[in-house]
Amino acid sequence: MPPATAGRSADKSATGARQHLLDLLGPIVADAGYDLDDVTVTAAGRRSLIRVSVDADGGIDLDAVAAVSRVVSDALDADADGGSAFAGPYVLEVSSPGVDRPLTEPRHWRRAVGRLVEVTVGERVLTGRVRAAAEAGVSLEVDGVTRDVSWSDLGKGRVQVEFNASGTRGAAADEPVTQPDPAREG
Repeated sequence: MPPATAGRSADKSATGARQHLLDLLGPIVADAGYDLDDVTVTAAGRRSLIRVSVDADGGIDLDAVAAVSRVVSDALDADADGGSAFAGPYVLEVSSPGVDRPLTEPRHWRRAVGRLVEVTVGERVLTGRVRAAAEAGVSLEVDGVTRDVSWSDLGKGRVQVEFNASGTRGAAADEPVTQPDPAREG
């Protein structure tokens, strides 16, 4: 990270800078209607690279990323005037978390309903489809059997990429998927 501004300790930890940004940006991103998933700050020459990951129910599109980028940039610029831990030039990247984000929060699981996931439950690693996410935990369909798993028993999950599952998100696996009729295209 670049040197801190006057009045701040130059040895402020990366963890402290990250927490500062989470505290600063969390309410701003929430006011814009999105969830702040993560913030990272890394040195990139004389600049800091600030990566901000945001999400929302239903996902986030490019217009939303642009809107969040503007409010986050304004907040960072205003904070830099007040003596931020990463004072100086920075590069800002705002994006969605991506499919490889670990499922650790209830909102992550809620957004993964209908998706195939791999998750550790107790001592076992299970692969199944998330059927529901509720206050008590999630319902996973594993090998045709749905089982409820409490949040306390649920480890980190990962969405599994399915190249052949087009149109199945949220639908039962045995429901037919409507394909376009090539004779009608034209």
